[in-house]
Amino acid sequence: MLQNINEPSKKRKRKHSELNQGEIDSQIFHEKIRSVILEGTKSLVDSARSRGYLTGATAAVTEPLPLQECSLAALCEMAKELPLVDDEEQEERVQPLVAEDGCTSHVDLFSQVTENRADWAAVVTLMGEEYVIPPHTAFLLSDFTQIQPLVHYGRKFDLIVMDPPWENKSVKRSRRYSSLPSSQLKRLPIALLASTNCLVVTWVTNRPSHLRFVRDELYPHWGIEVLAEWFWVKVTTSGQFVFPLDSPHKKPYEVLVLGRYRSSADTAISSSEASEVPVEDGCLIVSVPSALHSQKPSLSEVLKPYVGAEASCLELFARSLQPGWTSWGNEVLKFQHSSYFTLTPTDDPADISKDEVCADKPLVTPAFNNSPEGSSPPHH
Repeated sequence: MLQNINEPSKKRKRKHSELNQGEIDSQIFHEKIRSVILEGTKSLVDSARSRGYLTGATAAVTEPLPLQECSLAALCEMAKELPLVDDEEQEERVQPLVAEDGCTSHVDLFSQVTENRADWAAVVTLMGEEYVIPPHTAFLLSDFTQIQPLVHYGRKFDLIVMDPPWENKSVKRSRRYSSLPSSQLKRLPIALLASTNCLVVTWVTNRPSHLRFVRDELYPHWGIEVLAEWFWVKVTTSGQFVFPLDSPHKKPYEVLVLGRYRSSADTAISSSEASEVPVEDGCLIVSVPSALHSQKPSLSEVLKPYVGAEASCLELFARSLQPGWTSWGNEVLKFQHSSYFTLTPTDDPADISKDEVCADKPLVTPAFNNSPEGSSPPHH
């Protein structure tokens, strides 16, 4: 059969009424949780408005977002070419960001965990760029192949939060960040990082296949008991859904799967397990999303009742740092670049101690707030 090459090829167009299995599964899942999202969001938005939030009075961000191109992932690739340091030969598992004299110490970001032990944020130059490092923060810049320094850090964590770079079509089109096949997540050494009954929280896209993978494969593989699914509902500054609730393309919510690590060595119910606070299913978190792409709200305060105020906390696949947390990822400093902050020198010398004078430390204010107006606690 001959075909004129100048004639456009005829492709069978899918009818609008035809849905693939993934779309059918998404529709079923949406119908299942729709009333919970609708009623819970209304309750939280009404509560926020009664307190003066979500009134639409907040002005939108008018200045352009920073165009700082993050090269951290590329640097991680380059670091793979460096000779590996034998764990037994490496005496120091951790390095201070700021030396005792108040000056930034020479840091190896790729093979040691770096700590800012100070009570203030530090603005430091790393790899030729300025970054803002929050107080009491630890981080490791690496990918899967260089995660061992985190394992040998010597800490077990009571809370582990992760936002994996899930594979999907929009990510491939935008190329904003590299994605990771779901099966690769099983390589994470959760058993070596989690304390007994550690609360593990995973952000999941709205693809039912990802949700099933976390619940039925990933958590069981790690020895985690699934406890609950929560929902983050994204609203505007006036309290409306950022997308129509029934939109077939984008939904105004994302899912979190919560579970607790149960060590296989502990067959009997431990005292900590007996006293742990039960995690309720179907809770809602309602907030205005950050202006930064894919930036999730901080869960520190929301999860504190379930892990305690003194919990040791870890974020995996992090792209920013939180005070008091340890963070890991190949873009762990991405949103700590100084271009995302407003740096204001301290005006009153009386507020500066002698130790602080030599360091010339600025006050640091995020230019794009990650805890925007209207952030509400979970709705049960």
